[in-house]
Amino acid sequence: MNLPLPSLNLYSNYRKVIALADYDWDIAELGKVAGLNVHVQGANRLLDQYGRELHHFCTTSYLGLDHHPALLEGAIAALRETGSLRVANSKNRCKLAILEQYETELSQLFGAVCLSTLSCSAASAGILPLLASGIFTEGQPPVMVFDRMAHYSMSHLKAACADETRVITAPHNDMDFLERTCQQHARVAYVADGAYSMGGVANMEGLLYLKDRYGLFLYLDDSHALSAVGQQGAGLVRPQVTALEDDCLIVASLAKSFGASGGLVMLGNARQKKLIQRYGGPSNWSQSLNCAAIGAGRASIRLHRSAEFATLQTSLQANIRLFDSLISTEQCHSNMAIRLIKCGQAAVANRIASELAEQGFFTSAVFFPVLAQGKAAIRITLRADMSPALIRRFCEVMTELLRTHRCDVDD
Repeated sequence: MNLPLPSLNLYSNYRKVIALADYDWDIAELGKVAGLNVHVQGANRLLDQYGRELHHFCTTSYLGLDHHPALLEGAIAALRETGSLRVANSKNRCKLAILEQYETELSQLFGAVCLSTLSCSAASAGILPLLASGIFTEGQPPVMVFDRMAHYSMSHLKAACADETRVITAPHNDMDFLERTCQQHARVAYVADGAYSMGGVANMEGLLYLKDRYGLFLYLDDSHALSAVGQQGAGLVRPQVTALEDDCLIVASLAKSFGASGGLVMLGNARQKKLIQRYGGPSNWSQSLNCAAIGAGRASIRLHRSAEFATLQTSLQANIRLFDSLISTEQCHSNMAIRLIKCGQAAVANRIASELAEQGFFTSAVFFPVLAQGKAAIRITLRADMSPALIRRFCEVMTELLRTHRCDVDD
């Protein structure tokens, strides 16, 4: 008996992506703006294998905590005190006592039941199929609506979710589309970023309205906002959700502004945490955060409660405003640290990034599949520990290169 073959490439097509993007990646490597191996020379300064000293303008450590002495000392102290990197088994059976302490302290800091994971990607890989199955929505599988711009760490899980329920891709931040979907289906879950890696933020006002009116379940990745903004680093999403209840899950990276390593899940109750620990596969397999990551993270929590931390957040916002006064982008007036400078074609973005690197500025040329074809850009990220003089000099060089390559700075 010949059974019909299932439809292919409903949610991904790696062969097509590679065919369209690999040449541009080759050019990026030839231009020495990809595949770099670096030594850290100091705060936000790198030395690559070609002998170039680079100021890091594509970092995600927006507060500069990746080199903070307190976090480095915390990592070393935890290793010495524990005497082992980790307990090597699934953490739902046995884990280090300091990991339990760490999750308790994270829960206290962010006002939620918190779970740590090896990465934010591992968290989503474990949780999204569970969400699709209905275990977080009273046994009723929700229609899973992924924002078109949702980070790849979430969107690549569409196929796994589609084995449990219907999956829809929504136009970016389209609240009307999402409301119509809520009206047509009994349960809907929305998967998106709080702050997007290519700039822009979620429409939190619209999402909370739909959550209150239709019971929309929210699954939001707040990696680029956690620590960078919000009182005591609560991020973009958590401060706007007054009480984190059963219908909202927040995931985030602890390796960006937070300054440590791993991923974080903020949950509404302990039962959700238990289900993820038991059935969340990639979020729990036989590794857990090592002692250095835990020690650095606990030091970061202490720093989050200090006056120094508030000063770092203020410095980041001052640097963002300075940059916006010198170069106009679509992200102007956002308090997030990401800016995209349009170049059009990937070849132009790669050339500009290469020329910037030769002048000591390391940036990201971003192109398909990260951005749509013909929409390539230079991605700039800012930090609290960048001096105004450095930002001004970068903007001078960047503006001149844009003129040379006939890119409209104000477009």
